[in-house]
Amino acid sequence: MPEVIYYVAASVDGYIATMDGGIEWLAPFEGTDEDYGYAQFYDSVEAVLLGRRTYETSLAFGEWPYPGKPCWVFSHGNIRSLSTDVIRTAQSPAKVMLEIETRGLQRAWLVGGGALAASFRSAGLVTEYIITIVPVVLGAGVPLFGDPGPPERLQLLDAKSYPKGLMQLRYVQAEDD
Repeated sequence: MPEVIYYVAASVDGYIATMDGGIEWLAPFEGTDEDYGYAQFYDSVEAVLLGRRTYETSLAFGEWPYPGKPCWVFSHGNIRSLSTDVIRTAQSPAKVMLEIETRGLQRAWLVGGGALAASFRSAGLVTEYIITIVPVVLGAGVPLFGDPGPPERLQLLDAKSYPKGLMQLRYVQAEDD
């Protein structure tokens, strides 16, 4: 089965967006000489997984942010597409991962949102978490995981701090003792 990496930025209090889905709180940390490992990470993935609201937010960027990679958007309704690489699906995460495997793809980026991340986590499909903690307290918003799921013990593989106060944590599932 292909790897699924939940690579995401979160506020100190565990939110990935404001209540209305906004990500403008990330702006002070963007546009610097530091990309927080994004380019290397993006080059390492072969597929992109998004929920409908996260997809709609990405459309507002003007230029399609995931060029050259097949992108599955989880939605029960129709979506507007800016790229032929976008595939709308109402299938379960497990079925989409089988489709990705059939295509010979090995690494998928779970962009979000929180509800989609929770469904992948509940199905046991997330193989790695790369969470960048941003030094902002939002107070409310879209949580890192939309719904609680089963407990999952993780093992820290790497922790990297950045000059603007961001901390990037990389976890995999802990091996049984």
